[in-house]
Amino acid sequence: MSRPKVAFAMQPPRTEHVISAEALATLAGCCDILSREPMTEFASAGAGDLLAGTEILVTGWGSPPVDAAALAKAPKLRLIAHAAGTVKGLIDTAAYDAGVVVTHAAQANALPVAEYTLAAIIFAGKQVFRFRDVYAADRDRRRSAAMQAGAIGNYRRIVGIVGASRIGRRVIELLRPFNFRIVLFDPMVTGQQAAELGVEKVDLDALMKLSDIVSLHAPSLASTRHMIGRRQLDLMKDGATLINTARGAIVDQDALVEVLKTGRIDAVLDVTEPEIPEETSPLYSLPNVFLTPHIAGAIGLERARLGEMAADEIARFVAGKPLLYEIRKSDLERMA
Repeated sequence: MSRPKVAFAMQPPRTEHVISAEALATLAGCCDILSREPMTEFASAGAGDLLAGTEILVTGWGSPPVDAAALAKAPKLRLIAHAAGTVKGLIDTAAYDAGVVVTHAAQANALPVAEYTLAAIIFAGKQVFRFRDVYAADRDRRRSAAMQAGAIGNYRRIVGIVGASRIGRRVIELLRPFNFRIVLFDPMVTGQQAAELGVEKVDLDALMKLSDIVSLHAPSLASTRHMIGRRQLDLMKDGATLINTARGAIVDQDALVEVLKTGRIDAVLDVTEPEIPEETSPLYSLPNVFLTPHIAGAIGLERARLGEMAADEIARFVAGKPLLYEIRKSDLERMA
């Protein structure tokens, strides 16, 4: 019995470590790998020849779109395993219409985002960055010692989670060993489901008012664009922290900058709108902003989880087992 043929489509500079030796070993155990060199385009004759024999396509960051034209060149295609997060903008709905099964490794990408968020929450609660700046400026501990008497620290802090996404749920799980009170806003979660997660379900306004730390984990949809605007920011406590590891478009950035300029709240931002702020943006220099270049997700060695999860899904598919992370056409509307 012939084994399914596998090919790759991604940009090597952006996907270093994704296809690890372990992932290749898993694939070699159940499939024939047509080429270990990933396709970076589908237009050339060489890519067309490779697609013609491909039954399983492993995509990743930088993959050319799997659109109707690409699908026409891959008549044998049965499965697309995306070794990254969202498939929006990459895989055309024509794939579903053609009966191609789609799975992704977003769960693997969720783990480092949740870990980053946990670290950000703990550091925010202890005002680590403020202590760092005062200590470096003074070169002694007179001011920093006095600051320790303030209402800071992580004991009995209220953490607001906006969005019970896979990342939001993982953050909730990671917070369980700590003495936090966790409140959740997610219109898709019932009170009973919130109780099962060990959190309190509240509306968005209540969450913004109550929380010492607000962490965003909602998808970027038309309905969530700028859901955190000036009114919501004005509801936050003095000294509260906003953490965004989701999508920049969830926050009205102009409103956020204006509030941050007052010094009333702090922000930990891994994502912004635009993705790279203008060179003159105050986000680079405001002392109450901790800005990182979209690194919360899988980077470096963390990327190996993506390829290994995709390879495990392929092995399940070949063995006739149900996929753990299949994406159905109906899922696309509410996905990040």
